[in-house]
Amino acid sequence: MTINIGKKLSGEILRALEAGVVPIKGIRYLLVGRTKEVQEIVTVLDSVESGESDLRIWVGDFGSGKSFMLRTIENLAIQKNFVSSTVDLTPTRRFYATDGKARALYQAIVDNLMIKSSQNGGAIQSLFQEAINNTMQQVANENELSIMDLFDSNNKALVQNKILEITQTFESTGLSFEMGQSMNKYYEGLITNNQLLQTKALRWIQGDIRTKTEAKKELGINKIIDDDNWYDALKSLSELFNRLGYSGLVVNFDEAVNLYKLPRSTTRERNYERILNIYNDCKTGYAPHLFVNFGATRKTVFDEYRGMSSYGALKGRLGSERDLDSKLINMSRTALRLRPLNSEEIFTLLETIKEIFDIHHETTSDVKLEDIHFYMEEQLNRPGADEFLTPRAVIKEFLEILHLTRQNPEFSVMEIINMKFGNDPTPVEKDKDDTDDEIETEIEVF
Repeated sequence: MTINIGKKLSGEILRALEAGVVPIKGIRYLLVGRTKEVQEIVTVLDSVESGESDLRIWVGDFGSGKSFMLRTIENLAIQKNFVSSTVDLTPTRRFYATDGKARALYQAIVDNLMIKSSQNGGAIQSLFQEAINNTMQQVANENELSIMDLFDSNNKALVQNKILEITQTFESTGLSFEMGQSMNKYYEGLITNNQLLQTKALRWIQGDIRTKTEAKKELGINKIIDDDNWYDALKSLSELFNRLGYSGLVVNFDEAVNLYKLPRSTTRERNYERILNIYNDCKTGYAPHLFVNFGATRKTVFDEYRGMSSYGALKGRLGSERDLDSKLINMSRTALRLRPLNSEEIFTLLETIKEIFDIHHETTSDVKLEDIHFYMEEQLNRPGADEFLTPRAVIKEFLEILHLTRQNPEFSVMEIINMKFGNDPTPVEKDKDDTDDEIETEIEVF
């Protein structure tokens, strides 16, 4: 196996794995055992690029690779020229709220936007600037003017009218006019060298202007992005990005279990109702160029008391949990089971990680294939391994073995592994980050 990877990227991958999180970049090097899933994602992305929309829910319990799959989708999307964003649902980010938690979710989506040239998030300003530049170029071509001519305030109306003309053709009309107004204010700030006005226009599109009074006073816009209409803004962004030449928008919601944990049934129901609205839009093509994904536990999806299936209209759309475990896998299902990696696939992954480690440290470690086999056997033989051992734990401890081997050359790899596990190996316990079955009990104000 030979990997062509630079020192910087290899370091980023290793640091993420050592911290127990999914790397943002370079995830393709770690992709093992997901051939069918990747093929399906590519098929969906192609259809979304053509103007369709879709929604998928990737189902699995703790350690099954939900976050990894969402990052894989993000990476594939960016490579296919989509704008993408991955966010965690948290107690302060929800689909429905009356106290700013839904707007906070929208803000996180916008803050995490990525494109090929900006894969660390924060791409909204460059996308907004690109929208203005493209419009100015279009107006210049249509009116036989130079770009510099459009910095003259006498020609300002040409650009502003063109922006409104574009946004008014969006199929999602909820906030398309106001989005056009914010773009016009950004353009106005650009040609007058008014950085403050540009910042205010960006704040509007980011959902950071919280009162209609401020929006009206500072920008002349009568609406704001809030808990009620944030999804309309998201659909408009999807269409705007497509007009800029991008394939569309991919949004991934991880940790959907936080909806299952909500203590009040009314709040859960309203969040599921909003998910139903998104589902219906994405499955009927009413949200063109938008692909939405969830990472969710089984209970989050199929529990009929607290999960999505407790909301009748969603239950009928998500299918049965029994079908999820069928040997015949239908990759076109909305709710798809993520099968945990088997021992052979984890072995292949460790082999790859060892090569990345060697590349980063510019060395050839003494860890051989038989050492990796021995390490895997020792892990799988630990008490509690069947129930609690996760790929994340196996990878973190394997990286520790690699470090120990490099830093202690006087000991063989087998000796280090034996010292790590010994004759009385430490039992595998539940990961402290596995809080999927912990339900909120505090009183919630909504």
